[in-house]
Amino acid sequence: MKKGIYLLLLSEIYVEFIKAGIKPNISKEEEDNNFLEKNKNVSISEEWYHQKNISKPFEDQGLEDFTLYNFTEKTANFGFNLYRKIAMTHDNNVIISPLSVSALMTVYMLAAKGETYRQIVKGLNLHALKDSVDRHHLPALFKQLIDNITMNQELLLMQGTVSYIQKDFRLKESFLNLSKQYFDMEFLRVDFENFTQAKLLINQNIYKRTKGKIPDLFEELDRHNKLLLVDYTIFKGKWVYPFNSKFTEMETFHINKYRSVQVPMMFKSDKINSTFDENLRCTVIKIPYRGNAYMLIVIPEKEGDYISLEDHLSTELVESWLGNMKIRKVDISVPKFKLQQKYKMKKLLHALGIKNLFTRTADLSHLTDQEYAAVSQVVQKAVIEVDEEGTEAAAASGSEMIAFTVPPVIKVDRPFLFMIFEETFKTLLFIGRVVDPTKM
Repeated sequence: MKKGIYLLLLSEIYVEFIKAGIKPNISKEEEDNNFLEKNKNVSISEEWYHQKNISKPFEDQGLEDFTLYNFTEKTANFGFNLYRKIAMTHDNNVIISPLSVSALMTVYMLAAKGETYRQIVKGLNLHALKDSVDRHHLPALFKQLIDNITMNQELLLMQGTVSYIQKDFRLKESFLNLSKQYFDMEFLRVDFENFTQAKLLINQNIYKRTKGKIPDLFEELDRHNKLLLVDYTIFKGKWVYPFNSKFTEMETFHINKYRSVQVPMMFKSDKINSTFDENLRCTVIKIPYRGNAYMLIVIPEKEGDYISLEDHLSTELVESWLGNMKIRKVDISVPKFKLQQKYKMKKLLHALGIKNLFTRTADLSHLTDQEYAAVSQVVQKAVIEVDEEGTEAAAASGSEMIAFTVPPVIKVDRPFLFMIFEETFKTLLFIGRVVDPTKM
């Protein structure tokens, strides 16, 4: 059964506690009580939510210059920076979710202090905020963003965060409460020392939470783990105007000048938003999903030019593409593809300036009274599947076609980039490249 476009993203953060010994008496910090009370009723007005082009400032004085729109703009640029770091490491297919990595790093904003906290904020491209701004405002913004995206029933985006904790290990009550408040995080006790059983229980739990899409995520676990954070995102986009599977045929996809593969190429005639970037020599098309989201496909004029395109990716560039788009009737061919990638992100985040989090100098004193605590690794696994189906066929636009005209042809038959945005808040959900559609 075809599922349309399907994306699944699962990220894990391994936390390594370097020195044994846990203080037995743990209580809330007074400041955290104040923060909880101050932020518990923060929300976005219904009027602002429904007027997507109006930017209403966040009402807390600490964020008077910050809105969800420029918040998502900055996190999108973080996503482009992270993507570039990954893209530089190899020439193969790429699929990542900046949203999920941002979520996990934002969890650590609640845990971190001092230079560790400042590096996370700067690495996420949010350093325009003054140091005096409350460390809980960004998680509050993130919660608002996720809540408003996931309430969209047509978009079919499910996001969740779960923490697996060593059974005899204690986190600060304030961190437990705040991570529950802002991320709806669930905490499950396991025994990492019995790593075989822990692996089985965690894999079964993730399998269930991801509706069977991620079996046996962990091949091994470290018996010294104390905390394992998992963030998962499932996106099941439905094309507004699906491709007809009767027109899908095997065609040639040119990986480079010397190598090509045969792929199932989807086809349809449709009115498509598109533009051609004269400077970067690429065609950009916008294919809408139900639920106010869309995929951008960026096709370079020549094979291999995707590398130079990646160097220029930014929210400003994307906005210029969208602003220059025109609706035209085209014959469009897009390959079916399924990608599955898993990345260890410690070195990548380190290259973006998030360094202390992974060393003995990490200050995670809002997380635990453990004297030395550091993150040992950040891992992200993502899956995308694109095919003809997306939704029930909507009203056909063929009746508006001028008789006897021949539509221009857009054939995605060489390596290309893709981005998936939620349109209301301009949130970058996923970004990737397809070099070989036949490879996972």
